[in-house]
Amino acid sequence: MFKKILSTVLSRENIAGKALSVLTAFVFIAGLLVYLPAAKSTSNTVGNRELPIYCVDTKEKKVALSFDAAWGNDDTRNILDILSRYNVHVTFFMTGGWVEKYPDDVKAIAAAGHDLGNHSEHHYEMSKLSVSQIKDELLSVHNKVKELTGCEMCLFRPPYGDYNNALVTTSKECNYYTIQWSVDSLDWKDYGVQKIADTVLNHKALDNGAIILMHNGAKYTPEALPQIIEGLQNKGYEIVPISALILKDNYHLDNTGKQIAN
Repeated sequence: MFKKILSTVLSRENIAGKALSVLTAFVFIAGLLVYLPAAKSTSNTVGNRELPIYCVDTKEKKVALSFDAAWGNDDTRNILDILSRYNVHVTFFMTGGWVEKYPDDVKAIAAAGHDLGNHSEHHYEMSKLSVSQIKDELLSVHNKVKELTGCEMCLFRPPYGDYNNALVTTSKECNYYTIQWSVDSLDWKDYGVQKIADTVLNHKALDNGAIILMHNGAKYTPEALPQIIEGLQNKGYEIVPISALILKDNYHLDNTGKQIAN
């Protein structure tokens, strides 16, 4: 009889011990959920489309200047000197051919503290490429720039602004943010200094978080650049590289490609 009673008591103590262990584990997990940061989420999906980032939703008066470098190079050093004079940092999107042809200028851009961005290897219309071809176009330039500067690029601008769902998704898989623009200077049309400056400074989309498109090889860009910088600053804007403007995580896009914090 004594053995039976003892067995029953021990069994109950064992059950109570297990219950206490479960309760302790539950409390511990609950504590982790309270103190661990929320999971990071990013989404470029709007309806059934994958969109690039065109601009950023921000209350700060910041805009980003960007230059596509695909062909010419006569004015790159001049542009760098102007940017240095105004202590402004921007983003240069470079093709693989340009990187290979002008390695010293790539190094100079990096040394001056500007963003280095990927503009594909061959400047193809990338919506016409397969996923494997897209990866080749991205990684070829990436590796060239890394070898030259040690920089791990993360910003990609599609040539001609041409994209599809596969391009945006594949770029993301390659750890790239796909970047478009909201303000086009149209400097590539070579229609004069004042026209370029007016196009930027009076653009309907010039607002907090705007991304401005220019080209390092356009005829009148160096002459227009001081007026654009001063005009933006007179409007109260701080000019920053794209890497300092966009959100890196916890964001979604609206149907215009504006990046919005979650």
